[in-house]
Amino acid sequence: MSLHGDLSGMFDAPSTVAFDPTTPMLSIDLSRLGGSGDDTALVLAMTCASAWMESALADPDGGRRWVIYDEAWRLMRHVGLLERMQSQWKLSRGLGIANLMVIHRLSDLLSAGDAGSRGRALAEGLLADCSTRIIYRQEPDQLSAAASLLGLTGVETQAVSALTKGRGLWKVAGRSFITQHILHPAERELFDTDARMAAKPNQPAL
Repeated sequence: MSLHGDLSGMFDAPSTVAFDPTTPMLSIDLSRLGGSGDDTALVLAMTCASAWMESALADPDGGRRWVIYDEAWRLMRHVGLLERMQSQWKLSRGLGIANLMVIHRLSDLLSAGDAGSRGRALAEGLLADCSTRIIYRQEPDQLSAAASLLGLTGVETQAVSALTKGRGLWKVAGRSFITQHILHPAERELFDTDARMAAKPNQPAL
């Protein structure tokens, strides 16, 4: 099969990467797909990756795994991808997995669709099925949506508005804790996302 147009060369030949479910960790980087506002490539790549992943998760000898969706706001607009995530949430015990969804703000869930839509229901269902919720500081204009979606008390809402960097409100099985997240130096180097923000001595200002 040969594809034409923007997707030419992406899906019309065997994969150049071998999927190895025995590795300790596997990261699928989709950051370069869909940057122009057209998510067609992102959805197709995610669908293919999900098929790989689900075959590994269904293996009874696969052991226990973390399934992490970072920047999950990008998936919220697509009902098919939300349905795959819902299946993993609902079947997590049988699959031996724990799911982690990372979004910037709770209002990202609202981008899944209008009130009453299938997408919105799926997104809110994912949140309802999360037994552990970690909330970092929210901007003032996001507090109302966060409090409503998470059922925060007045005290918790006030605490979230005043959290400093690295401190989060953890809600675990109905109990709440303020926790300081401390990065190991190796973690700090691995997960540093501020490198492009650091000024270089010989780089002119724009």
